[in-house]
Amino acid sequence: MIPPNWRYIWNNSADPLLVRAHGLAAAIARPSVTVSRPTGQGPVLAYGGLSHGLTHVLPFLEQRRGTGSEQSCHRTTWVKLAGGRAAPDADLLAVGVPRRDAPGRPPRHCLLLPFRINLSVPVGPDPQDILKRLSRKARQQHTRELRSRARTLEVATSEADFHFFYDGMHRPTMRNRHRDAARSEERQSALVCLFRRGVLFFLRESGRRVAGMLCRQEGGTLVIRLAGVEAGGEEPYRTGTYMTMYVLILQWAAEHGLTRVDLSGCEPFLSKGIFQFKRKMHPEVALPENHFREKRLVLRALRDTPQVRDLLAANPALTFDAEQGLEAVYFHDSDRPARTDLRWECPGVSGHRTVDLDDFLAGLPGSPRRNLTGHPTLS
Repeated sequence: MIPPNWRYIWNNSADPLLVRAHGLAAAIARPSVTVSRPTGQGPVLAYGGLSHGLTHVLPFLEQRRGTGSEQSCHRTTWVKLAGGRAAPDADLLAVGVPRRDAPGRPPRHCLLLPFRINLSVPVGPDPQDILKRLSRKARQQHTRELRSRARTLEVATSEADFHFFYDGMHRPTMRNRHRDAARSEERQSALVCLFRRGVLFFLRESGRRVAGMLCRQEGGTLVIRLAGVEAGGEEPYRTGTYMTMYVLILQWAAEHGLTRVDLSGCEPFLSKGIFQFKRKMHPEVALPENHFREKRLVLRALRDTPQVRDLLAANPALTFDAEQGLEAVYFHDSDRPARTDLRWECPGVSGHRTVDLDDFLAGLPGSPRRNLTGHPTLS
């Protein structure tokens, strides 16, 4: 049995030797592809390549499709994945690849995305500077509810506190928020690698613990790893509980001489709720320091259907620009305006561009042909 600390190190370390080992493991593994068919309306999705995408990428795309799913899986080859032939009955194919195997320029009908992104906030010596990072509305809500709800931050130190958090807050929250797609650290790993090497915070309201966050300290950086609210309930999401916790933890980090708080990462889509929430703190967006830095995601459209257009337009993505920095891409057509209400502005994202779906999907099955005047004709 692999000790929990070694498993945690393997999954999270930025050590170059371990990052290289991840690449070697990916090179010798025979890839598979998982096809996800909706039980209702929506495009047929497929994910293939690096196995981490089955817990990060495919569940996100299924959640955004908004229906139940029936999955099937089969072995394939990297050549078929690269050519878009690994799942011929799919409408959209996402492929996780090592960076060295990623195309220099995205093929036609494709986007090249980071596999994951990381969000972090630099902190200085003045805790009050943290509030300046918030929007005026978020700052006013934080100040108002800090007083009205008598909110305070507690630093907990006993293993009983850890189990209270893990069983009474974290696990119920993951179960209620993510259902079958929930993923987290196992209890022993969280105890050994996070609690014993970091800090457990509780947010109290009028003396009662209503939320918690478990963090690991790595040098001058505090890494937020696990979170949860009392019994996994919904009320804290409506009353600014999480924002208050983040602000108070950022201020605690400043008071204790830390220089950065790592807010953790997410999939490279602006529609990811956690991205839009954390964007309120104006975090820096970057590639992760661990093995995900060396992974890429190729998103390929295989058919032009209304459901494909709906999914692409509703989920703007962060892609690589010509200088290999990050930029936001918004899809649109005459019926689907660009979702610019999903904001991209953060340090580390250079800008944005819009892409016409008629151009992006031109030539695919289902796409209307164009006559000499440029007007569409029936295929």
